[in-house]
Amino acid sequence: MRYLALDVGDERIGLAISDATGLLARPLTVIARRPGPGSFRQIAALVAEHGVEALVVGLPLLPSGEEGKQAASVRAYVKGLIEYIALPIYWQDERDTTREAEAIMAETRRSARRRRRWQDAVAAAVILQAFLNERRENPL
Repeated sequence: MRYLALDVGDERIGLAISDATGLLARPLTVIARRPGPGSFRQIAALVAEHGVEALVVGLPLLPSGEEGKQAASVRAYVKGLIEYIALPIYWQDERDTTREAEAIMAETRRSARRRRRWQDAVAAAVILQAFLNERRENPL
């Protein structure tokens, strides 16, 4: 099963995709989050292009594990997205993924500007890989 992960931020959305077996995640792209249907249509096009069967969305929980303002923003975005994509949606705790993505990107030889551009996609890959690992360890 092929999954597409979203790391939804206020300005950008990082996307990552799994391989066809659902074992490995890789960064895919970063798109702008703008009002209106533009980003919804971009994601729908990627879903069709890559044969995606389910979405994994990073849920930014507070350190306490509760949902705050940012989690509400992500849920609102996904509520709009489901008008364009009829796929199962899985929520994945994304605490610490930005820090992990920063550490991964620090090891690359890319310029700081290129690292910042890809950081959201790498964070989405971290979210997706955590989901895939949990799924493998605890199948539904």
